[in-house]
Amino acid sequence: LTGKEGLTHLPSLGPSTNPAQGKAHLKQCDLLKLSRKQKRLCQREPGLAETLRDAIRLSVMECQDQFRNERWNCSLDGRTSLLKRGLKETAFLYAVSSAALTHSLARACSAGRMERCTCDDSPDLENRKAWQWGVCGDNLKYSTKFLKKFLGQKKIGKDLRAKVDIHNTNVGIKAVKNGLKTTCKCHGVSGSCAVRTCWKQLSPFHETGKILKLRYDDAVKIFSATNDAVGHSELVGTQRHSHAHSRPATPRPTDLVYVEDSPSFCRPSKYSLGTAGRTCSREASCDGLCCGRGYNTQSRMVTFSCHCQVQWCCYVECQQCMQEEVIYSCK
Repeated sequence: LTGKEGLTHLPSLGPSTNPAQGKAHLKQCDLLKLSRKQKRLCQREPGLAETLRDAIRLSVMECQDQFRNERWNCSLDGRTSLLKRGLKETAFLYAVSSAALTHSLARACSAGRMERCTCDDSPDLENRKAWQWGVCGDNLKYSTKFLKKFLGQKKIGKDLRAKVDIHNTNVGIKAVKNGLKTTCKCHGVSGSCAVRTCWKQLSPFHETGKILKLRYDDAVKIFSATNDAVGHSELVGTQRHSHAHSRPATPRPTDLVYVEDSPSFCRPSKYSLGTAGRTCSREASCDGLCCGRGYNTQSRMVTFSCHCQVQWCCYVECQQCMQEEVIYSCK
């Protein structure tokens, strides 16, 4: 999602293709816009190209869901121009992309789609017993280690924008880590827990998306300053809920950070298509989404299933009902 090329050229947003036998994954890696190092890693790891496509789909759908009622709705139109700026929206794109990659890689390991990794092997859990019961924990340890190698993160001298992007990328990875839970299953007689198996499991990605959206709403505007104690520059921003003359503070590892204030996204620009014609909720979002231009009201009749009953055996029988629906759209 943070690639500079148009996503319409990526196979990830089209129909999924079944990899052929042999080394068909090499061709799939060539279709993705990767750096030379990333392409080598992709070619050495059958299953990685498919996982990268899954991650792109996951990040796009989650971003658009979280911003469906916002002026910027994570439209892919204008994404390339937006990524050249250090905006709050850019920060979210980096975070949700790295989170989706982390999540997808961990799930691909536990699903057996990657050759170089398998189930979670955390030493504090009896994973081999979990395997015997057909349970496979999500391998977040391998996922995060591989991802940092794949992204090639390095400390970038005094380049503020590079530091910001790396920081926001790590916020996404941490959001997935914080959602890792220990799940247990009882195998005793009549449901008793005489025998219990536990394993690591990731939260649904939608929960991670909601966390990152909250981070976006509370993002910190930062600038670069030199730390005299260590002799190099670091990210600093104003403290929250502080007085006007308070000293700058280092952003927390969980804070999304940005450099520039965002445009309004109300009118068409190189960053978005604007909000004209967008549907909205009269009670919740029309005032803000329509930027004070007002909204149009349209009525239509919609058909839906109603009075459904379960029939023996085994299907559901429904009637078709109609009702009037009112649609509001920005002028």
